[in-house]
Amino acid sequence: MSSRRDFIKQGSLVGLAGMVSPLGALAAVQQTGSNRQSTEWADGSRLVVSVSMQFEAGGQPDNAESPFPQNMEEGYKDLPAETWYQYGYKEGVPRMLDNWDKLGIKVTSHMVGTAVLKNPSLAKEIVDRGHEAAAHGMNWSSQYNLSYEAEKKFVKDGVDAVKNATGFTPIGYNANWLRRGENTLKILQELGFKYHIDDLSRDEPFIIQVNNTDFVIVLYTLRCNDIMLIEGKNFSTDQFFNQVKAEFDQLYAESEFKRRQLSISFHDRIGGTPQMVKTAYDLIKYIQGHEGVSFKRKDEIAELALQDKTTIRE
Repeated sequence: MSSRRDFIKQGSLVGLAGMVSPLGALAAVQQTGSNRQSTEWADGSRLVVSVSMQFEAGGQPDNAESPFPQNMEEGYKDLPAETWYQYGYKEGVPRMLDNWDKLGIKVTSHMVGTAVLKNPSLAKEIVDRGHEAAAHGMNWSSQYNLSYEAEKKFVKDGVDAVKNATGFTPIGYNANWLRRGENTLKILQELGFKYHIDDLSRDEPFIIQVNNTDFVIVLYTLRCNDIMLIEGKNFSTDQFFNQVKAEFDQLYAESEFKRRQLSISFHDRIGGTPQMVKTAYDLIKYIQGHEGVSFKRKDEIAELALQDKTTIRE
């Protein structure tokens, strides 16, 4: 099975989005007030931005993939790679937390159970500073190949680790590389989850039925994700900024006539570097300069979707 890094290197990028045509923009402006109102979010937002902060470092397996060449002989530890991951909880998350405070936004942190067990005080600080703790499995193992009972234990163990460290019970889920199994959604619903993000099929949240109960998909993307662009594709910070800015500009134009959400993802040991935190600050300040844009945690987005009768249902 390909590693996470192999997946990144082999994956294709969606090109930079173009702006809507003049005719399309004119049609949007000419809409009636009632049509415009139906595109708004339930709280009146024109466009919602959701930022993810993956808390994974410390929970990785031995000799996990890293920027270093993968040529370690069997039986030896990749010590430099371990320090690369340590950066995530020693420097990355603390720096990002300060950045979110400066920007006045709250984010969703997808937490791996074993990473939380290694650094429980940091996990608690994330929640204490107003951010959402979402589940991200017990470790970096795949779960699509587990039996029903084994997968349910895998998910619950991760939830328990987060809850015990932070006092926050996760209601949102992200599987390793989004690769859930046939039983995952049923298990999540049974464990009290309200949403998951492992779906790339829309640019707005939607509702499905799981065990005859409403369950929300809060969108996620790979094209506005530092693990894909910075680590995987070796983008510069300028390229990252321009890629996400183009995504926002297009979605903001579309938000005149459709409900839209922008998802941006940062990982502890990548998005928490000085250059990426500065880039994230500049990018978010640019986005905040647009009327009607709000930043929300994913649990807040799920609740808005559940309360809104106009939310798409599949």
